[in-house]
Amino acid sequence: MSRQVQITFDAYDPRALSTFWRDALGYVIPGPPGVTLADGADPLAAWDDFLTRLGVPAEQHTARSAAEDPEGNGPRLYFQRVPEERAGKNRLHLDVRAAPGLDGAERMAALEAECARLVALGATRVRRDEPEPPFGAGHIVMADPEGNVFCLD
Repeated sequence: MSRQVQITFDAYDPRALSTFWRDALGYVIPGPPGVTLADGADPLAAWDDFLTRLGVPAEQHTARSAAEDPEGNGPRLYFQRVPEERAGKNRLHLDVRAAPGLDGAERMAALEAECARLVALGATRVRRDEPEPPFGAGHIVMADPEGNVFCLD
């Protein structure tokens, strides 16, 4: 029997990081349990209301967040506040598949366009690795707003 995967990020600002990854991947922020959100309602505001009703102090409202694939295909992303800073290189990273089925210059142009979009959302471009056939199709290494490295593939 297969298992579902949730990817957990340790973060300084879970809410901000979940918003970045929501926008980067086309995900959504889920609403609180038992709360039906009206179309266009802000799920983060709904969480603030929900947590306030539960008596959770305001400074803890942003300690956790999540982002989910609206179609239910991709893994759930969970973000939790940790006190320590990020240290060292990631031992695991995400590959954002931004150019499936494309090769050569067409592939790299699609990756460059996605890189520009993600930089506008707060990511940082780290480097571009050129195609090296037959095994390397080329990719762009980036970092999210908290410095977690990921690749545009």
